Amino acid sequence: MGFLVDTQKEGGGHSWGYVRSLVRRKQVDSANGNSHGHQLAKALTVPHLVAIGVGATIGAGVYILVGTVAREHSGPSLALSFLIAGIAAGLSAFCYAELSSRCPSAGSAYHYSYICVGEGVAWIIGWALILEYTIGGSAVARGISPNLALIFGGEDGLPAILARHQIPGFDVVVDPCAAILVFVVTGLLCMGIKESTFAQGIVTAINVCVLLFVIVAGSYLGFKTGWAGYELSTGFFPFGVDGMFAGSATVFFAFIGFDSVASTAEEVRNPQRDLPIGIGLALLLCCSLYMMVSIVIVGLIPYYAMDPDTPISSAFASHDMQWAVYLITLGAVMALCSALMGALLPQPRILMAMARDGLLPSIFSDINKRTQVPVKATVATGLCAATLAFFMDVSQLAGMVSVGTLLAFTMVAVSVLILRYVPPDEQPLPSSLQERVDSVSFIGGETTSSGHVGTSDSSHQPLIDNNDALVDVPLIKNQEALGCLVLSEENRRIVAGWSIMFTCVGAFLLSYSASSLSFPGLIRYPLCGVGGCLLLVGLIALSSIDQDDARHTFGHSGGYMCPFVPLLPIICILINMYLLVNLGSATWARVSVWLLIGVIVYVFYGRKNSSLADAVYVTTAHAEEIYREHEGSLA
Repeated sequence: MGFLVDTQKEGGGHSWGYVRSLVRRKQVDSANGNSHGHQLAKALTVPHLVAIGVGATIGAGVYILVGTVAREHSGPSLALSFLIAGIAAGLSAFCYAELSSRCPSAGSAYHYSYICVGEGVAWIIGWALILEYTIGGSAVARGISPNLALIFGGEDGLPAILARHQIPGFDVVVDPCAAILVFVVTGLLCMGIKESTFAQGIVTAINVCVLLFVIVAGSYLGFKTGWAGYELSTGFFPFGVDGMFAGSATVFFAFIGFDSVASTAEEVRNPQRDLPIGIGLALLLCCSLYMMVSIVIVGLIPYYAMDPDTPISSAFASHDMQWAVYLITLGAVMALCSALMGALLPQPRILMAMARDGLLPSIFSDINKRTQVPVKATVATGLCAATLAFFMDVSQLAGMVSVGTLLAFTMVAVSVLILRYVPPDEQPLPSSLQERVDSVSFIGGETTSSGHVGTSDSSHQPLIDNNDALVDVPLIKNQEALGCLVLSEENRRIVAGWSIMFTCVGAFLLSYSASSLSFPGLIRYPLCGVGGCLLLVGLIALSSIDQDDARHTFGHSGGYMCPFVPLLPIICILINMYLLVNLGSATWARVSVWLLIGVIVYVFYGRKNSSLADAVYVTTAHAEEIYREHEGSLA
């Protein structure tokens, strides 16, 4: 392999320049001193991460999902539905754990996609996550005031200044309480990551204590009354095993908060150790609580007699424990407040990461020197979420939240495959090092006529492709001895790249055809067969070839390694794609409008202002050498 040098200048408006901008990849942040000025505070440890993960995951959903899923899908087998959903979410957690420890920078799935896949996909993921966190935060805030009112005596229990009001002449119900709560949480987040996480930890602890009360008191009632919910003629699977799996697909979205932990990677003191532990413990604790609560509640009363809106409260009320209703309602309020913090915490860091990369205005990348948090991005997030929560009932848009999450989960799994089999073998260098690159290129024996290393024009090839010219270059090892290895390595990367693509296409075709029940069998079954074959071919090919040696040193080495690669990420891709295609056409129509706006913003702003627009790409080994020579010349 020659001294592969390239740049990604757009020049001339050629269509190839647009394609190159979509696939350009950045290096791991903080490598080679690639800092962004004032950094976020390194203040988080494992307990902080567990508080963030549990708080963002266990929202009020557990107080509602138990009844809805048990009545419509699972029946007494609800705990198994939570277990299967927890295992499915755990697959994504394994992938997040590896990437967050190897690439510990703000941005979560956006950051990983930018490093492993390319700028175009990273932009889509980042843009979808912005929508997810904004709508998610607004929906959570909107749900707090009715529960808060119940604590103060009913629907009209809140003071008039906080209660909901309908604007005369308009079909709009404003919610001042929701907007005020968003502003309070925004102010808390601006104070500092340690302060806001401490507050979230307190709120989460109260919520967990309420759930533990439900488990202990409910178990006492169950043993006292004989677990009536399990002594039914319909058996353990009243809707069949298929109903249990349908229930697990529904409750899967109760586990999607742990990605908030990954978004704080840059603020963790020891990310290689603490991030995997924090993600794993948060998910394990959430799954355990979900299962124990569901075991108790479906045993207290028959699943068909549950109140779909307040299943836990009604279960205790049916056993003459009215006082417990207030305690459970308090738990629901605490859960919503904690989930609100979990929803508003990641978005400023997504905005900051995208602004650092030049894809959004630089104002979002400013970090307050005293609090060490992106205050401007946090305030912008709070204003948008508060406005939505005040004016709109965003419950009908809740499906759009799932799109961002599932897209992120899918790309994280794909990124793990890329990191293991075809990690980037080039690094972008700032244009300020162009002269240094040219001088090293000249040593190699050839330069372009313009004096630049290359352009994005497809006619430009790697600068030096003559192995004879490399014999005397000290930076390059003897190619005669390594020629066979180089050739086999190139072929291995080609096979791995195509196998990953086959896997993704196969997973999509299989998920889409299996879910499209309205399709005639003449179309569905061949599509299923083609998708299954592509998926199987990709899995077998990846299992048969060696993983890339660079995986051990990519990014921050010494971190967590995802097990069972490639099987685990491929299963993760299949599950998330299946859930994506089942979100419904109305949800996808709304999301498509948002994504179209994102494409327009990228074309007219992000693509031109990207920090990689003038980057020079060189092989990783030579990038290290150029950085060392540059630092030596400065010294």
